Amino acid sequence: MPAYNFKERFATAVEQGIKRSTIRPRRRNPSRPGDPLYMYTGMRTRACRKLTTATCRQVRPIIIDSDQVWLDGEQLSAEQIRQLAQGDGFSRVAEFFDFFRQHYGLPTAEMDLIEW
Repeated sequence: MPAYNFKERFATAVEQGIKRSTIRPRRRNPSRPGDPLYMYTGMRTRACRKLTTATCRQVRPIIIDSDQVWLDGEQLSAEQIRQLAQGDGFSRVAEFFDFFRQHYGLPTAEMDLIEW
């Protein structure tokens, strides 16, 4: 049962279907296309709330550096990074890089882009 916890700032976008992907560190048992994905906010707290359930469409390797992104081994253009950041719930590219710098350190280890 792949369950994913989202920060409150992303919860509404996940619930409304605006945010259709997430970038996470690799798991021992990674999600696979076709898997049901259970999405929550506030997991392991009294405020835990289920946001939605969706089906995994694809999982792709991603690496985020201080100002570059590699997806499936290909370096993304500035426009592709902007689209990725926006699709992942960030209003600005700088906000996207700041988030990953703060939470995972940059460059990130190889992570997964999980899409539903």
